[in-house]
Amino acid sequence: MTDLIEIINSNLIEYEIEYRTHAIRRMFQRNISNDEVKSILTNGQVIEQYDDDFPLPSLLLNGQTSIGRPLHVVVAINLAEKKLIIITTYEPDLSGWTTDFSRRLR
Repeated sequence: MTDLIEIINSNLIEYEIEYRTHAIRRMFQRNISNDEVKSILTNGQVIEQYDDDFPLPSLLLNGQTSIGRPLHVVVAINLAEKKLIIITTYEPDLSGWTTDFSRRLR
């Protein structure tokens, strides 16, 4: 998984970004733009890793948009095809997360 985290934390220019239909629907419903997702990919922090996700391992990223809106992005990484696949994105709420949205409440 270290390789996946390094990809997210490095220059993403070599990777194509692909959006799943579910992600596109949720982005439209939640008024989340492509630019906001790209900002989280570039500047966000990995808060959870899902090594056993099928068909590809994925990560949950936490970050804020340029206007301070908190967002989470779930992204799968296809190393062979150099693709970042956006699974979903949402604005976390305090009922399930710590105040910085980086850890789930138990």
